[in-house]
Amino acid sequence: MNQALAIAAGGAIGALLRFWVSSGIYAWLGRGFPYGTLVVNVLGSLLMGYLYIVLIERTALGAEWRAFVLVGLLGAFTTFSTFSIETLNLLEQADYGKAMANVAVSVVACVGAA
Repeated sequence: MNQALAIAAGGAIGALLRFWVSSGIYAWLGRGFPYGTLVVNVLGSLLMGYLYIVLIERTALGAEWRAFVLVGLLGAFTTFSTFSIETLNLLEQADYGKAMANVAVSVVACVGAA
């Protein structure tokens, strides 16, 4: 399997997982705050940090499998663009406290998780 195909396959799975997880979070907690995006980004960062160590340093997986998991699956699972749009929407609604909380919590939690 070449790397481009591995990334495409992982990306398709990651995007579906992001949709399902974030939809479930929004159904549970509502849409008053971008909880769904926050959860997928923190979870994705945690998995990226952990799996980077496992896949790069501790196992002999080929480049295609690393690309499938890290670039494709987790790259599509996490989403900076949705985070940006949701923050912009909060700013446009003049909900500055939630916008700043979204930025602060997302950055601290994602960096901490990785």
